[in-house]
Amino acid sequence: MGEFKNRINVTINDQRYTIVGEDNPEHIRYVAHLVDERIKELGSKSAGLDTTRKAILTAVNIMHEKVQLEEENHRLQQEIKQLKNSDE
Repeated sequence: MGEFKNRINVTINDQRYTIVGEDNPEHIRYVAHLVDERIKELGSKSAGLDTTRKAILTAVNIMHEKVQLEEENHRLQQEIKQLKNSDE
């Protein structure tokens, strides 16, 4: 059986894309908007970059932030675990 998937048209860096996913369409549009903003921000700081380089550098920056958040989440989870153990 095929799962229900949304087909959402978005614009990123002045290019139209169709994103297929199960998430809420508004969430998909919001994420695409954030990516668009990040690419445009990077492009305004480094005007000589072509589209591919802007996309790759944006992806690297976003992944860097994701890894930092995962590390912070892990640290906080450990801290919560220690606090719970000290209360027992």
